[in-house]
Amino acid sequence: MSKSVEEFNAYRSKMNEVILEKDNLVLKRLFNLDANTYAEGALSVKTKELLGLVASMVLRCDDCIKYHLGKCFEQGCNTTEIYEVFAVANIVGGTIVIPHTRRAAEYWEELNQLPKT
Repeated sequence: MSKSVEEFNAYRSKMNEVILEKDNLVLKRLFNLDANTYAEGALSVKTKELLGLVASMVLRCDDCIKYHLGKCFEQGCNTTEIYEVFAVANIVGGTIVIPHTRRAAEYWEELNQLPKT
């Protein structure tokens, strides 16, 4: 696994555990709401992850972008689909999104070096 991908996933998992073990009801509900939002429904999980990716890019949250890119990778998204999301995010968010697009493209390249599951 790519060192960058591995480090991101390990840190995210570790800190989620730290947060959730504090047993704060509001945070636990928020995490649960997030998980349920991306579950299969009228929209597929894949579609929801693509929507999450474009929103994360417009909001310029690099951690969120990495998370949704990872989920898009797991859902079998291809590079053409991802770059269409990049295009939408840049149109909606403006040129300030370009640096995040560069980092997203780099992370997508790293994900694509991973073995397909």
